[in-house]
Amino acid sequence: MSTLSRRALVAGASASGLALALPHSAAAAEAAEPVAGTAESAPAGAAVAYAAFRLVRLRPGDPAVPEVTLPDGYEFVPGDRYHVASRAEYYSFVRGPAAPDGIEVSVRWPGVTVAAVVHMDTRLRLGRDRADRHRFAFTLPVTQPSADANQPTLQIWSHPDISPGMYYKLDHNDPDRVAGPWTTVAWPANQARSQLHQLVAAHRILVDSGLKATAAAKGHRWFVAGFETNNTLHADNPPHWHLSYNSGSDFDSPTHNTHFWLDAEAKNFYNGMDVTGLGRLRHYAGDPARLYDFAGDANGGRGELVATLTIREDGGIDIAPPAGPVYALAAGRDGSLVEEVTVVRDGRPWLRVATEDRYRVGIMTVRTHGLSDPADDDVTLLRYDPLTGVLV
Repeated sequence: MSTLSRRALVAGASASGLALALPHSAAAAEAAEPVAGTAESAPAGAAVAYAAFRLVRLRPGDPAVPEVTLPDGYEFVPGDRYHVASRAEYYSFVRGPAAPDGIEVSVRWPGVTVAAVVHMDTRLRLGRDRADRHRFAFTLPVTQPSADANQPTLQIWSHPDISPGMYYKLDHNDPDRVAGPWTTVAWPANQARSQLHQLVAAHRILVDSGLKATAAAKGHRWFVAGFETNNTLHADNPPHWHLSYNSGSDFDSPTHNTHFWLDAEAKNFYNGMDVTGLGRLRHYAGDPARLYDFAGDANGGRGELVATLTIREDGGIDIAPPAGPVYALAAGRDGSLVEEVTVVRDGRPWLRVATEDRYRVGIMTVRTHGLSDPADDDVTLLRYDPLTGVLV
């Protein structure tokens, strides 16, 4: 067995029948080395499929890189961002001929116990080597059309509501999984916690206001999602969340894509809204961001008004359907949005929402307190696979 060095990998050398062994100590010295080619450039002469795998360590420790061996005909995708070590994990991308039934990948990692291997939203079966206690193997399906299509392998996210008019996603972040730009900044504990309160409350508003139903009737959808801290293919930094509108079924449709940036108290202070055909529109506290449906010629060809989103002075967001009433995500009792958020409906406090995400065991608790009607009091447990986010 030969060893493929970090320098050879970055230069795009084939890994057919070779092993990947990238010493962690070499990372800083060679981080600036240019990459020859990209993940989407295929080896000559063949249609190529892509796959990613994520090795989850039994116990977090200093970031380290295992020795990985691929079968003949397959290679590692070149570039640092496709081979990433954190305290809790290691992930890597490969490419080669499509193999729906999978290829055998062999891993040797002395001193580190691997608890699970994840591909997309599935845990793969591990086969331990009886002759070498440091080695194991797994079967990896190679089916995706691009490296980017494998991003679900990296992220732990749950989907409480994917239905007509709605794509609602919760991101579960762990400081031991940080990668990319998140390794050079302080862990955004307040923002990672608050985004979940705000996502839950925003979803509740979209349902109660009828905005979800209106979008569904048009074949459109709301996209409600947070940020992740471990995905080097999508450097979701600085901390922000989305309350966006697709005038169709996905982001291939005309879109108003909001980016609500969060400060240290988890207050929204800026909305960079990317609008199809217009680029990024910038909004700060008090600036109304108007979302249109891109149906018809009204409003300069942007269609009918869907909703108006305005950052509040308290760091919350007013959400105004065209016919009212106005809803709001507002600060909690301590004046921030870290511990909880207040939901206002038609000028009156309606709900108090707080979440607790036990991301290492896969339980997220949502506590809702009715501020005008005790019947709104509720405690909901969302149970999910802590390694994939899939709801169980």
